[in-house]
Amino acid sequence: MLSITRRTFGALAAATMLMGAGAASAEPIKVGILSLTSHSPSIIAEGKGYFDEAGLEVEFVPFQAAQPMAVAIASGDVDFGLTAMTAGLVSLSERGAVKIIGGALQETAQIEGQKILVSKAAHEAGLTTPADLEGKRFGITTAGSSFHYMAHKIADKEGFERSTMELVPLNGVPAVIASLRSGQIDAWSIVPNIASGLVKSGDVFEIGSIAVYVEDYQVTTIFTSTEIAENNGELVEEFLAAFSKGADDYNAAFVDKTMSEEESAEIVAMIHEWVYTDRPLAEADPAIRAGAMRINENAKLNVASIEDQLEWFKSENLVPQDASIENLVDTSFVETF
Repeated sequence: MLSITRRTFGALAAATMLMGAGAASAEPIKVGILSLTSHSPSIIAEGKGYFDEAGLEVEFVPFQAAQPMAVAIASGDVDFGLTAMTAGLVSLSERGAVKIIGGALQETAQIEGQKILVSKAAHEAGLTTPADLEGKRFGITTAGSSFHYMAHKIADKEGFERSTMELVPLNGVPAVIASLRSGQIDAWSIVPNIASGLVKSGDVFEIGSIAVYVEDYQVTTIFTSTEIAENNGELVEEFLAAFSKGADDYNAAFVDKTMSEEESAEIVAMIHEWVYTDRPLAEADPAIRAGAMRINENAKLNVASIEDQLEWFKSENLVPQDASIENLVDTSFVETF
């Protein structure tokens, strides 16, 4: 269990300090990051020195979409990543290249979650409920992305054929946003802080919530290479410990709102270095705070949700039919549920 290994590691570290041993040089690692608030725990962990405390020197490597990050993890160009599950991630796990080691962003009944959005033109043409998405253009980043999965879960529950929805691949989240606002696509689904800003612009309308269609959705996961998971478990534990402290701060600041305004403002400034960088801090502040979704405490992982996503990938022939949860997930580092 993670709690045991962390206590053990912490005790050893404390003992070493008390003995007066010289501090070892920090271990350099590269962490994949998207310009989304869901990546805030890593940003906070770096900004508040939690990675330093764990003996890690972090370099962030930016990406525009989830699948390229998985490829970079597999190739060894990046050590840790946090994104939604993709077909590419599953396929790489079947080749023995990557492992999911924890959970992050989670849909929960108590917290506002991802929204289903439509363009102004589509809304004016009668697209006002998710049931109306049959035959419409739905934006995704890549085939097998989380957006693809969510589109099909809507189709399944509303009772129309998945194939009737036209999926439009676009190069990254900014491209999807631009296409939705201009009416080049009809619909999309995204986390609430991005959704709320789009709705306020008047170019986009909200017509539903993903929580209605996907129960307890494990939206993002933490993953690393199989080599690191199997041969450097201590590094994984150090990373997860620091990340979890960042997640605790994120939840306290923006979800539970138990953190002081001064402290939360400091965290907003940290996040702004990587998210909404095209806006002044004063304008980015409310967007960073708005619609925050819970990050799982201690990187707990909802394995049932991962299994559901894996079965969907198989149903669409996006991954090998014999792809297994055992190849995909290493459950030795965190609590699962």
